[in-house]
Parts: sequence; structure tokens; C-alpha cells
Amino acid sequence: MITFSIVTITYNADNVLGKTVDSVFSQTYPHVEHVIIDGASTDDTLQVAQDYMQRSYAASNGHEIRIVSEPDNGLYDAMNKGLCQVSGDYVLFLNAGDFFPDSEVLSNIARNVGLEGVSREKLPVVLYGNTDIVDNDGRFLRHRRLQPPANLSWRSFRHGMLVCHQAFYARLDIAKTVPYDCRYRFSADVDWCIRIMKEAEIRHLPLLNLHLVVANYTEEGQSTIHHRESLNERYQIMCHHYGKIPTIFMHLWFAVRQIIK
Repeated sequence: MITFSIVTITYNADNVLGKTVDSVFSQTYPHVEHVIIDGASTDDTLQVAQDYMQRSYAASNGHEIRIVSEPDNGLYDAMNKGLCQVSGDYVLFLNAGDFFPDSEVLSNIARNVGLEGVSREKLPVVLYGNTDIVDNDGRFLRHRRLQPPANLSWRSFRHGMLVCHQAFYARLDIAKTVPYDCRYRFSADVDWCIRIMKEAEIRHLPLLNLHLVVANYTEEGQSTIHHRESLNERYQIMCHHYGKIPTIFMHLWFAVRQIIK
């Protein structure tokens, strides 16, 4: 049976962490490792996390919960710490405020995508799915505008981040060799996803479309709050991976598309 490693990054997130851990707790799939990387919160975040850990152990649901709380150098430094802490087959970053849409998400992935019996070396490098956007109270707002393509590759992100970070399950043995680039403060996840997919192409291994809504994403994330800085970083990342001229032309198309919508 494959194991899903979930990493949740927190900092003073006691008001939103509950719905995230509740959604992991409710997963019927037993082979789950959940690591909470906290940046030395000063509110009740750690209490929420510890209550969740005790509840999970009491339920004997097969989930393994660990909590690490210490100062860090930002979101992506914390994510790199998370990569070092986990040991499953696939890693998913589900941050405070984000949550699974129902209790069968991980069971459906494990059961329906034909991974059982596949040797670890032949597993798809990425499992990817769809995302719904919710408000801070967890209420559905809309389907994410950018939709995953039927056949994803690292070149697909020329058209934007077509797969949300919270719907991107990376094979952990490969992800551990591709840490987040902490030079990017707000969009290192875009760069990370592209580099993971490049590794898949180098190794001649597939990326698998789950054809499922696998995450609910809270609208007010760091890339929304720091929208201008995030866009600037994404432009730099696209220039690095796709070249400056193609990136300029693609951004011109983005602008035209906004006008004619």
C-alpha cells in the first residue's frame, strides 16, 4: 500500500488550522503520515496541533502525526524542513486553511489510479488533480479558473500554474532531491513543480491525471496577499525555465486574454 505524506506549514494559524487537520483526520485511508511544521507560533496553533495528534492516536486510524515547532526563514524554508521529515511514497503540501473536499480523497486516489502492485521505481512522479476555491470559512466559491491539462508536462506551466500546489502529489524520493529555492519568497512552489516535472521527463516516468477534485484552496494565501511580488517572481521563474522571449510573448497573450474576456 502506498503511503501519503502530508506536510502542513503553520505560523499563528490557530483560527484556520482546525479545518485542515480535521480533513486529514477524517481520511478513511490508513497509510497517512502528517507532519506539521510550525514556525514557533505565539498563539494557540500548537495546542490545536497537539489536540489533533492526541485525537488521531486515540482513534487508532493508522495515521502518524508529528509536530515540529521552531523558528524558520520563511515559508519555503519550512517546506524544505518538511521534505526532510517525511518518508512516504508521495508528499503533498496542504497548508493551514486548505483541506480535502471529503473523507475519501486519499482512498479514491489509492484505489482508482492503479498504483497497487506497481514497483516503487515505476510509480508516476506526479499525481495531479483539480482544485476548488473556498473562502476563509471553507465555503465553496468557484472552481479554480486554471484547469489541469489531460497530459501535463513541465512545459504546460508556460500557460500559468495549471495545477495548484495543493493538488500536486510529488513522489517523495524525487522531491527530496529537488528542494524549494528559497531565493523566491512567494512563488518558489511554481519553480519547484516545474523542476519536479523536468525530473520526470529526464527519468522517462509519467505524470498521472487523477480526474478528481483533491483539494480545497483558501483564496487568501500568501501569493494573493503579496500579489505584485508573486507575479514578479513568476515572471523570473518562467524566463529561467522557458526563455525570456517566449515568456514576454506569453505575458502579452495573458494581457490580451484579460481584455477580451
